[in-house]
Amino acid sequence: MKHIISFIVNISKAIAAFGIAAGVALAFVNVVARYIFESSLTWASELTIYLFLWSTFFGAVYCFKKDAHISVDLLLEKVSPALKKSLILITLLISTIYVAAIAYFGYQYVLLYIDLGEISVDLNIPLWIPYVVVPISFTFSAIVLLYKIINIITTPANEIKIKSEAEQTLEEFDSEKLLKKVHQKTGGML
Repeated sequence: MKHIISFIVNISKAIAAFGIAAGVALAFVNVVARYIFESSLTWASELTIYLFLWSTFFGAVYCFKKDAHISVDLLLEKVSPALKKSLILITLLISTIYVAAIAYFGYQYVLLYIDLGEISVDLNIPLWIPYVVVPISFTFSAIVLLYKIINIITTPANEIKIKSEAEQTLEEFDSEKLLKKVHQKTGGML
């Protein structure tokens, strides 16, 4: 199961990064074409929107894995470990139901667009193609959340720790690797 989650998260991270990079590059090229060459790419605006949309939804999958979504954990720090575990499980369960419902209804929406045969105005592609991001990304999110639920259930209450994204990232590096990365990023200034 851990390998499946890792695959889902890595794919989501790659799609999100590609969507942002390609969207920014395409928007830049279109601005240059419009203001310097006085002719724009008519399809670039629509594609940029779809790229950012895909990067947002797949970025959300990555954020579920890294606990990077906005949360208020002040209460969790004040309650007993058993109550903390229960509250986390309730939160994860509600989140899972919510994203699974969006995945299901997103799937229904895509089927509707396939039946209608709607075509995008500028790209001239079936509209279900850009909209398929909803059921796929929300299904990925539901899978990641289910994995988190299993981890919380199997972890003793007194061992559950709430870690920020920064703390999780630091744990992924061993100290030697981290020092090399810091040295590389700072040019040896630290």
